[in-house]
Order: sequence, then structure tokens, then C-alpha cells
Amino acid sequence: MTGVPAGPVLADPVLAGPAHTVLAHGVGSRHDLPLSPFYAYAGAFAALLISFLALGLLWSSSRFQGDLAGRPLPAALQRAADAPATRAALRLLGSAAALLFLLHLLLGPDDPDRNPAPGALYVLLWVGLVPASLLLGPVWRLLNPLRALLSLRPPRNPRPVPAAVGIRPAAAGLLLFTWLELVAPDNTSSRTLLLALAVHLGVQLTGAARYGDRWFAHADPFEVYSSLLAHLSPLGRRADGRLVLRSPFNGLDATPRTPGLVATVCVLLGSTAYDGFSDNPRWITTLQTSPLGPTPTATLGLLSAVALVAACYGLCAGALRLMNRALSTPLTSFAHSLLPIALGYLVAHYFSLFVTEGPRTVILAGGSDNAPSPAPFLGPGGLATLQVAAIVTGHVLGVVAAHDRSVRLFPADRAVAGQLPLFALMIAYTLGGIGLLIA
Repeated sequence: MTGVPAGPVLADPVLAGPAHTVLAHGVGSRHDLPLSPFYAYAGAFAALLISFLALGLLWSSSRFQGDLAGRPLPAALQRAADAPATRAALRLLGSAAALLFLLHLLLGPDDPDRNPAPGALYVLLWVGLVPASLLLGPVWRLLNPLRALLSLRPPRNPRPVPAAVGIRPAAAGLLLFTWLELVAPDNTSSRTLLLALAVHLGVQLTGAARYGDRWFAHADPFEVYSSLLAHLSPLGRRADGRLVLRSPFNGLDATPRTPGLVATVCVLLGSTAYDGFSDNPRWITTLQTSPLGPTPTATLGLLSAVALVAACYGLCAGALRLMNRALSTPLTSFAHSLLPIALGYLVAHYFSLFVTEGPRTVILAGGSDNAPSPAPFLGPGGLATLQVAAIVTGHVLGVVAAHDRSVRLFPADRAVAGQLPLFALMIAYTLGGIGLLIA
């Protein structure tokens, strides 16, 4: 989330102007980034085209093995990782952090400049789960305080979660969270955050009372978010349960084709795209002059961004189905290739936020009332280069993942041609993502 220069938090995020910022945004205005649009677009297109052509010429059979691949880590390390004491310690750590967050909301000042609770939610949790999951795997599953709470009184006869549910509840939860983060007025106030927390707890614990702790893997937005990103981690589990070092491509290939996967990834892509567009001067003017009011207009903008991303992918999946009638699940078969793209967008939009507001939030949580104002970690040129590189790298990784899946699912004589809809989609996503950075 590249945003506007750091400053106090405005009560209504949809009206944020040059002198204010929303905590959810990073540091450094993208509209002033010293980057030539021609070179950015040309470099991105060249990288995608070269990778597509090289894969078509040199990669004729599937090389990824999903959850069958990986080099086992030492048995002692696995025993330590799986030990009940380790898991209990992690669950206790997550519970202690959740309790501290709640206490700050209830007892701390209703001021994000002096209360670390908003930063803990929007920065340390939402953004921090990205590097944590990439390095360590699905960490929120181990830290999730709701699992610890449920373990105190687990349901006696939990029902299995219906297969058709998939991760659709988590997709809805992620959409609601991004609305809270990007649209909701007064989104850093204690009252708003307590209300959001109450709704989250009500939904999650009601589902867990019926389905047990399995519910969280389907419905907890942070757990599903962390688990999806963890497929790109070099640490993973094989199908036999062994802890292994693996190529992130194998982890990506092991992404379950579960109902709701497409919706979840489209929410991640669309909400990040909306965030990139939300500080465009024309959009701010639209919000200020809309007869609907700023919050309903911003809500429509967020929903439209998610719908646009989903519609583009749906058209691509339809084209894939026409090119291979035997492909019965075109939507989920290639959805995993969107995960690196979502990661690239997350890095491009959130990096500056994490490295500036993250330490400040930690200092506030430590009891200091004089946490320093965040300063940009990189200059404008370095930040621009990082953002474009993250987006382009994510799309190139997506092209590789899609190609390997294509040569597995399509007949050999149509494997390359069958990727053209996906390639066109990724070009559109790439150019759109870069356009949001430099427009």
C-alpha cells in the first residue's frame, strides 16, 4: 500500500488528502516516483514475453511435484517443531499478543498516534503475516488465539465442514477486513475496532461450536491468508507429513483446488488494486463530490475492483475451457498461478508501511509515548524500483506456474497455445498494476 507522506490519521480514510494519511497506507507518494512509464511498461512486457517464449521452447513437460517433493529436514528438527511443548508455547504467545491487543483497545487512549492497537492489526498482523508466512509457513495456524480459546472447551461432536464450503467464508472475511481497512470511516478508533473484533469472534466461534477447530482452516481470514502465502515458502510438509525444504513452485503446485480459492485470490488482488487507486487525485475528488457520500462510493469502488479482477479471470477461464473441453475445472486449475501475482502486489503496496510503521508500533506497545514518526526506508527511486520489480517478478512466477500446469493438463500440441489467455491476462494485470504505481 503505497500511500501519502506520513502524518496524523484522518477520521474518514476515504477523504484522506495530502496533509493526512491512513495508517493502512505506506510512506511515499507513488505519483511522484521518478520512474519513466515507457521503461516500466516496456521492461515488464519484455520480461513476460521472454519468459513465455523461453518456457514454450524449453519446458515441454511438467516438472513440479506438489506435496510429493522436498528434501527432508533433520528428524530432530521435525521432532522439535512438532513437539506439544513447542505448539503450546506458540499458542500461548498468540494468546498473549491477542490479550495485549484487547487491553490496549479497552484501556488505551483512542488515538492511533499513542495506541499501538491499530498498528498491531493493520501493520504487524495484516502485513507482517506476509514475510512470516513466506519464511516459516502457515504461522497463524499455530498462533491463532481462537484455536487456543476453543481448546479450553472443544465441542463434543463436531460435524465435518461440507466440502462445498471450501474457503468461501474466509474470502468473505477478507473482503470485510479490506473494507474496514480501506473504506470504513474512523477505522482506527477503539470503538470501530472493538465492534469489528466482536463480529469476527461471533462468526468464528459460532462456526467452531458446530464444526470444531476445522472451521478456522475454512473461515478464519487471517489463517487462510497465511496458509495460501505459505505455499510459496521454502519450508513445507510433504504428503507423508515430513517437514521439508522445497522449491516454492512445488509448494505453489500443491495449493488445494478448493471452492473459494478463486474468490480469495481475487479479493487480495482487487483490494490491493483499489488501495493503489484510492489516493489518485481524481478518485479523491469523486469521493468528495459523490451524491452517495464518500463511504458508499468507496465501497462501490472496492467491490468494483474485486469484481473487475474476478471478471477478467473468469473470461480467461472460459477461454481455457473452449480450448480444452476436457478441462472440467478451469477456474481452480490455474488459480494457484495468481498467488505470486497477489504476493507481488502485496510487497509493492505494503513494503514501505511495514518497515516504517512496524517498528513504531512495537515501540508504542513497549510503553513509549514518544515513538518517532516514520521515515521512508528507501528513497523515491529505490522504492519505485522495488515496487515495479515486485509486480513483474510476481507475474513472471505466475507465468512459470501456469505453464507447468498447462503442459500437464493440455495435449502436447496445444500446451503453449492453451496458455495464451492466461498470458494475456497476466499482461493486463501487470500493466494495470504498474499503472497504479506511476499514473
